Amino acid sequence: MLIEKVYFAVDMSQSIVLFGPPGAGKGTQADAIVEATGKPQVSTGDMLRAALAAGTSLGLEAKKYMEAGELVPDDVIIDLIEERMQQDDAGDGVLFDGFPRTITQAEALAKIAEVSLVISIDVPDNAIVERIVGRRMDPETGDIYHVTFKPAPAEISGRLIQRKDDNEEAVRTRLTAYHNQTSPLAIWYAEKGLLATVNGNQAMDDVGAEISAVLN
Repeated sequence: MLIEKVYFAVDMSQSIVLFGPPGAGKGTQADAIVEATGKPQVSTGDMLRAALAAGTSLGLEAKKYMEAGELVPDDVIIDLIEERMQQDDAGDGVLFDGFPRTITQAEALAKIAEVSLVISIDVPDNAIVERIVGRRMDPETGDIYHVTFKPAPAEISGRLIQRKDDNEEAVRTRLTAYHNQTSPLAIWYAEKGLLATVNGNQAMDDVGAEISAVLN
């Protein structure tokens, strides 16, 4: 088991950060962590969509950048998080899914939220490429299959499609960006004694078991 021993008492009244490369299975494990801890899952995408739908001042601010095809600045994202942390269900911390992605974001987050545990799902690049490039979607149902790990029934295999960005070149570009941003972030959290790394290159249930061991 690829777990870096965490020599501190996890304060479950504080927030947890979950990160990993694209295709690492964060969504599945995030659902399990939410169920185990009762902490609401917080992602920047969800917050942006909620703020836009509600027409809040921050939502309108973010909309200007999004309509211009620009990234929403960190300070706007942090303000959204601070606003989210004031909601009743965040009293015992939240699960940050995919945020922060950089040390600058982590430093800003530390000023508004207490993080007691950071879980990194580690998967080799070649395994990520195999997972993503092999994905196929049923355009009629939205169901996701995989040419190796989850083949579609023969009667629907002919209508499956592959997303345009699920090709090896695009995946490796995304992985390069992930490593450039996140490797320094992992070291930053490790130096603070907050990082637990789990082996994501195994069955989903086994990954969940490692995460449960960290939480417990």
